[in-house]
Amino acid sequence: MQHVNDTTPRRYAIVGTGSRARMYTRALTGTHRDQGRLVALCDTNATRMAVHNSIVTEAGLDPVPTYSPSDFTRMLKEERVDEVIVCTVDRTHADYVVAALDAGLDAITEKPMTADLEGLRRINEAQARTGGRVTVGFNYRYNPVHRQLRDLIASGVIGEVGSVHFEWLLDLRHGADYFRRWHRDKSQSGGLLVHKASHHFDLVNWWIGARPTEVFAWGRLFFYGDENGRRHGLAGDYERGHGSPAAEADPFALHMGDSPDLTALYLDAEHEDGYRRDLNVFGPGITIEDDMSVLVGYDTGARLSYHLVAYAPWEGYRISITGSRGRLELDMTEFDHTSPHQDESTPVRGMPAPKDHTSARLLLRRHWQEPEEIPIAVGEGPHGGGDQVMLDSLFGGSDDGIRPDHADGGNALLTGLAANASIDSGAPVRIADLLGTDR
Repeated sequence: MQHVNDTTPRRYAIVGTGSRARMYTRALTGTHRDQGRLVALCDTNATRMAVHNSIVTEAGLDPVPTYSPSDFTRMLKEERVDEVIVCTVDRTHADYVVAALDAGLDAITEKPMTADLEGLRRINEAQARTGGRVTVGFNYRYNPVHRQLRDLIASGVIGEVGSVHFEWLLDLRHGADYFRRWHRDKSQSGGLLVHKASHHFDLVNWWIGARPTEVFAWGRLFFYGDENGRRHGLAGDYERGHGSPAAEADPFALHMGDSPDLTALYLDAEHEDGYRRDLNVFGPGITIEDDMSVLVGYDTGARLSYHLVAYAPWEGYRISITGSRGRLELDMTEFDHTSPHQDESTPVRGMPAPKDHTSARLLLRRHWQEPEEIPIAVGEGPHGGGDQVMLDSLFGGSDDGIRPDHADGGNALLTGLAANASIDSGAPVRIADLLGTDR
């Protein structure tokens, strides 16, 4: 197989051409066009592929061929693809990763690696029989603050890790966005403990060098949904934001008409598949949770207490890692409050603001000593600079030992799947029982 440090640019195909995939299209036609070449697009929706091809032509390149999912394997051969980038709905990730591996290619997939246990099994089996490389897009690994935290833990400054506390807050704009699009359907996304928290579970696995063994969780839909909206006096009488007079004054409504990008990618594409990006977050049909608490045991003996809430007044996270010699405490603030009004940071009403000005504080508390503030530098750009560094790793060869593989993707996914199973059963779930193995 050809690898990223070869002199010949690798040939990439993107399957799934929604908003997240634009990062890869722009990289391969702009910042990383010397390292990789975009040679094909694949999607169920021709309008969205045309939007991505407009990015290609704006970069001065010829448009690339487009294919439907039924022609995916034909595309791989005809366009001589080296690696596939999977940005589809979560439950379909495994279909494309497995097809790429069986074609002798490598695969990059957006997180989560897949959305269910069967998909995980299929990917692991395909990787074992082909030896292909699977990379999971855990961009938070590449955030320089998170890398610094890992280095501190590895240095032994707090000794052997005994416990981790991890609280993640999604604000009223960002949190709401998962409840108006396809992520609201648990069969499509696995819920936030799979789709969103896989980032966080991967960070803990990576930081402490451990694998999950047992999980217990509670979860509920407390804030969003039709019943909660009525109970809290927040419900609006509309089905979707676009074209709805009742949504005009609702700070939870998304107004895609404010954005040429959202209009082109979604409004103009609705006639093909009927997908609506802007459903009422206090409407019916939501099957995911918005408030989740998880306890995880690891093979090292460490323990995690984790909480994710998707309706907070501010956005950020707090992490405390306690060991035999002390404790590290990281506070990250991405937004200190959420305004209900349109402003320069959120020109599209209802959309989350870009996370370009994160602040952070890291304290080291050694046993028997006063706390010490550790200087840290937050990266610029989305996800604390993690996106750009990840792209350098994927396309430029600057791996630095961070690149997450199928095993990493699986361990993060298993935590979320076990948590979902625990919520359903009300009992702890052993990873070995979930897998049906002696792991």
